[in-house]
Amino acid sequence: MNFSIDSMTNSDPKRKVMYLLKIMGGSGLEELSKMMKISRMGVHKHLTDLQDRGLVQSVEVRKGVGRPVMQYSLTSTGSSTFPKAYGQIATFALDYIEKRMGKTAVEDVLRERQAELLDKYHEILKDLDFDQKVNRLARLRDEEGYIAESKKLDKTGENHVLLEYNCPIIMIAEKHWEACAIETELFEKVLDADIKTTHRAAKGDSICKFKIKKRKIGL
Repeated sequence: MNFSIDSMTNSDPKRKVMYLLKIMGGSGLEELSKMMKISRMGVHKHLTDLQDRGLVQSVEVRKGVGRPVMQYSLTSTGSSTFPKAYGQIATFALDYIEKRMGKTAVEDVLRERQAELLDKYHEILKDLDFDQKVNRLARLRDEEGYIAESKKLDKTGENHVLLEYNCPIIMIAEKHWEACAIETELFEKVLDADIKTTHRAAKGDSICKFKIKKRKIGL
């Protein structure tokens, strides 16, 4: 697993709480305390501060017998604090291009961006083996605001899954589906792999999930 709460560039504990809630969709005090390696009281203080700011919400959940426990999650305001890559401006620009020049022009713009990323990723990944490439790609995506991690699916090292818990381009992807298709093509090219997209944030899923299979030589 690539993603590590300890490796975040922003060491603010409140930010860590928000990252964890973003990834897990919601969590209890005990689980957050264990993952952050601080006391329940410390976590509760951060959660209270975040609730006061309108970034976190809570609800009582009953699990089996005993007293109900509080389950915490991000509010819509809290979710909006994560990177969105200037979504409104970019979406307006693409809408304008489509209106003036047609759908093909929008795809041309997105492919131009893909070419830039392909050059960037290729330069970084070119000397790595397949397993290392997938891990490094996940780190690159994480640095770009996607809150990404990769996992091996078997011992062969030929099957992986890439998970992205945040979509900085979701405002674009919701209106211009080409963005998602071109992103998948980018991964296929840079990894020389077959990619199957099983979950998409732009379609209402909580994450973007890509199953990655190493392409056989000659195929």
